Amino acid sequence: MIKGLGGLGGLGGLGDMGKMMQAAQEMQTKMAELQERLETIIVEGESGAGLVRARATAKGVLTALEIDPSIFSAEDKEVVEDLILAAIKDVQARAQERTKEEMGKLTESMGLPRDMNLPNF
Repeated sequence: MIKGLGGLGGLGGLGDMGKMMQAAQEMQTKMAELQERLETIIVEGESGAGLVRARATAKGVLTALEIDPSIFSAEDKEVVEDLILAAIKDVQARAQERTKEEMGKLTESMGLPRDMNLPNF
């Protein structure tokens, strides 16, 4: 028996530590994969009953903005600006919700609570 290891009996608690390290590495890999997937998931938001539509990745990066030409007139400039901002805010909220949903799937698949907050999200 190696002096200082006492009653550990072989690996003792070190086997559990190895399992924990493997689980942590697996979680890190899955989180990296999710980060990549969130960049490819597209969500849509809108305002003015669809007069302004915005698209973004689930990470919240705005990718497109569509504006119905019927709303363009000099008198309605402030209304158009408000509609654009509202559509962008809507798509960002939807992106955040989608990220939360995807994180829930990931944590659940790993046997963790669906609403567990993991770092970097």
